[in-house]
This record gives sequence, structure tokens and C-alpha cells, in this order.
Amino acid sequence: MTNAVASFAACPAPAAGPSVARLMLTEFRSYASATLEVGPEPVVLTGPNGAGKTNLLEALSFLAPGRGLRRVRLSEIDRFGALGPWALAIKLLMPDGTLQIGTGRDAESESGERRLLRIDGTPAKSQVVLARLTSLVWLTPQMDRLFAEGSSLRRRFLDRLVLGFDPEHATRLSAYERAMRERSRLLRDAGPDASWLKALEEEMAAHGIAIAAARNQAATQLDRACATAHGPFPRAQLAVEGEVDRWLGEMPALAAEETLRSRLEAARRADGESGTTIFGPHRSDLHVHHLGTGVRAALCSTGEQKALLLAILLAQARLLAAQRGAPPIMLLDEVAAHLDAERRAALFGAILDLRAQAWVTGTDPALFSALRGEAQFLAVADAQISPMDS
Repeated sequence: MTNAVASFAACPAPAAGPSVARLMLTEFRSYASATLEVGPEPVVLTGPNGAGKTNLLEALSFLAPGRGLRRVRLSEIDRFGALGPWALAIKLLMPDGTLQIGTGRDAESESGERRLLRIDGTPAKSQVVLARLTSLVWLTPQMDRLFAEGSSLRRRFLDRLVLGFDPEHATRLSAYERAMRERSRLLRDAGPDASWLKALEEEMAAHGIAIAAARNQAATQLDRACATAHGPFPRAQLAVEGEVDRWLGEMPALAAEETLRSRLEAARRADGESGTTIFGPHRSDLHVHHLGTGVRAALCSTGEQKALLLAILLAQARLLAAQRGAPPIMLLDEVAAHLDAERRAALFGAILDLRAQAWVTGTDPALFSALRGEAQFLAVADAQISPMDS
């Protein structure tokens, strides 16, 4: 239905890292069919609310393992009245060539919620391969309350950041959560198999300590990067807090692993009665403070909370550019509307300095005037995409 093709060969120097060259959508949200071709520079998507801008960012977020930036059931993404399940095809421009990535919902699976993935036409054994190929960071309006909501949201946010440094983090998280669910199921049964419980608790302890160590290492790196950052964004102070995280500061990793295993064993009865798991990295929390004022992020104004989030994401992008040799692809939904002119200029300047392909959305093209001549401008209306003069 929609077939918007844009060419920007005359734009400035190409991005240093992986970038999307073509995005094809089928039965995805408001798009029955759409093809979008872009260059490696930043992409500005403007249009009214409900036009389909965020849907495009959500599609791109499936370049990362998981359920995308909205974290919904895969079947909820199918276009209303769709003739089949949603699917995406992405041409990814890499430093050493191109990759064809295909993904979508497997409607034939038992649950109908399985995600298929192909790389250059070959089925991938795991979504972790995506994290090895490239990294993504994103910011959406739904994340504006990240610091004020429950700890699970902050853990997910931190885990996405960790994934940029350590692609295997997703595998460990999946294994830990799978073992925890199986242990909970056994504890609900009468007379659970003690040997199987022990094996599951050993698996949880091994993966759990590795998860906590990776989180702490990432938070430490980000804390240092934020502390030395310059510009109008507030400097963020980050730390992971939880019982398991304290153990890592008090004892070697192997001792912490044995301590977690012992705690899990001792808590079997309590966990079985409550239906929860008392100890583990799934109880940890990311604490963020405004370094300049010492105020906890949850107590800062909404504008300062968003600025702190941007400061963390920019620090992440700089670290990834240094450590992986390429910046991440950045998905920034409605990011400019609540920033003053100084911070907007600083954000756009940072994106250009990183030579990252950032996809930014907004309702007012004037907010992105500083990117004229540096980025690709596309208009989105009623799931129709068309190039704008840049």
C-alpha cells in the first residue's frame, strides 16, 4: 500500500556504525505494506499524533532481541484486519558489507507468540545473534516515568544497556528466568524432586551472579562516563542496589554464587508458600541520582528525569562507540518536544559527533531545524511516508 522510497546520496559523511538501509513492513500495526529506503545519516520522522511514526521505531526495535520497545504480545502487533501475521525485512548496512534480516510472528507455533528470525535467509538459532551484530538504544515517552515506577522497569532498562556491552547477557537472563519459573512450579507441587530442585538452584546461582556482575560492571562504566560528561545535560550517578549486588562487593564471585544457592535452598518453603522467589538478581534495582544536586532521580522534575535518561543514553552511545568501534542505532520517540533549545542543540550535536544513525520523531518539523542539511526528513501521515525537502 505505502511505498515511500527516499534517496539521500548527497548527505554528509556516512555513519561510523551499522545503519538501516531499507525497512519493509507487512501487516505491521497501521502498515499493510510499506518500503522505506534511507541513507546512513540521522532520520527525522514528523507528522501528527497517530500517524504511524512510533510504529516505524517499534519495527526497528526488533533489530534487538526481545519483544520490541512496546514489549507487547507479538499477536497484538498484527494490523487490524490483517491477512496474516506481521513480518519485517531489514537491510542492514555494516562496515564490511550488508545483511538481510527478516523477522516476524510465527502464527503456526503452538502459542502463536514465537518470533522467527532469519539472517541472510538462514534461520537463526537464537535472537542473541542480533545483539552481536549491532546495538540499539531507545527512548520513548512511556519511559518518562521510569524513575518513579516499579523496579522491574529500571531492571529492564539496565539490562538493555548491559546487552550493548555483553550480548550474552540475554542468554543468561533467559536461562535464569526459565530455571526460576521451573523451580516455582516444582515448589507448588506436593513432594518436589529434591535433586531437580538442587540442579535448578545451582543453575540460578551461576547465572544470577553472572547477571549481577554484568549489571554492576555496566553501571560502573556508565557512572564514570556520566561523571566526566560536559554540556547542558545533568550528570547522572548510577548504582545497582540489592542483596546479591552487595555480596559481590563483599566476597569473590564463587562465594557469592554459593551464598545465593544456599539462600535459595533455605527459602524453599517460604518461596513455595508465597509463590515468589525471595532472593536473586530479579530483586535488584537501578538507583540514579542527579550528581550536581545529589537529588534522587525519582524526586527530580519530569523534565530533569528525561534529561537524566538522555544523559545516560548518550553516555552509553559514547561507550559503545569506543568499545565496539561503532555507535548504536538510536531510536528517540518524541524526544525534542520537552527539551529547551540548548539541550536540543546538544542532543543533535552529540548524534552528529557520534556519526550514529538516529531515528527521531516529532509533530513539529521546526524542532529539528538544527539538523537541516545533516539528516533525512520524512513526513508520516495516515501510515503514508513521503520525503520532505531537507
